[in-house]
Amino acid sequence: MSLQITPAARAELAPSGTLRVGLNMQNFLLVNKDPKSGKPVGIVPDLARELGRVSGLPLEFVQFDRAGKLAEAVRQGAWDVAFLAAEPARAKEIAFTPAYLEIEATYLVPAGSTIRSIGEVDRTGVRIAAAEKSAYDLYLTRTLKHATLLRAPGIDASYEMFVADGLEALAGLKPRLVSDAAKLPGSRILEGRFTAVQQAIGTPIGRDAGAAWLREFAAHVKANGLVAQAIARHGVQGVSVAP
Repeated sequence: MSLQITPAARAELAPSGTLRVGLNMQNFLLVNKDPKSGKPVGIVPDLARELGRVSGLPLEFVQFDRAGKLAEAVRQGAWDVAFLAAEPARAKEIAFTPAYLEIEATYLVPAGSTIRSIGEVDRTGVRIAAAEKSAYDLYLTRTLKHATLLRAPGIDASYEMFVADGLEALAGLKPRLVSDAAKLPGSRILEGRFTAVQQAIGTPIGRDAGAAWLREFAAHVKANGLVAQAIARHGVQGVSVAP
C-alpha cells in the first residue's frame, strides 16, 4: 500500500522546501561516511532517502558528531526531521514516532571483576562510564539508584575513561562493546541488557501534521520490510526491527 502525504504535513516537515534530516554520525551502526564520496551511507540514510522519495521533498543531511548535539540542535531549528533515540528527556522538545529499530545496551566489566550480572552493577561503589547525553546515559540517569555515573564527551572518550581510571563498568551499545572487549584482555560483556535503545524519527514539537505523518511512515517502513532489508543490506549485527 502506498503512503500519501498531505500538503499540511509536507509544509510542516519542510518549511524551506528542503527536508533537512539530522544524523548522529557517531552511531556507526546506523550511519557512516562513504570513503570515496564522503556522503552518509547506512540504515538511516537509506530510510531518510525513502522518506524524501515518499514525501516528494528534496533532502539535505545535517550531520552531528554526537547524539546530544543532534538533540539539542532542535532549539536552533537546525533540522526538520532527525533519526535518533527516543528518550523522555528529549520528548519535551521533539515529537517522536514509535521506534523503527532497537539496539541492546549492556555493560563491559574489566578483567578480574566480581560483577557477574547486570543486576549487580547498580550498587554503592560501582562507577560506570558512559557517553554523555547518549540515550543510555539518559536512561541510566533516570534509573540508577546506587552506582555513580561518570560521563565523557563521546563513545571513544567513555572507553578511554573506563580504562584509564580503572572504573568498574562501561555502559554502551552491545555491538560497540564487542569491539571494546576485543581490545581489553580479560574483560567481559555482561549477559542480557539494561535497556534496548529505541531508535525513532523525530520532528520539532508543534508540527502536529508532520509528526502524525512521520508516525505513519515509521509504521510503513517496518511493515513493508524496508527496515529489515536495510539491516541486512548493510550487514549490521546487534540491531533488530522494533516490535
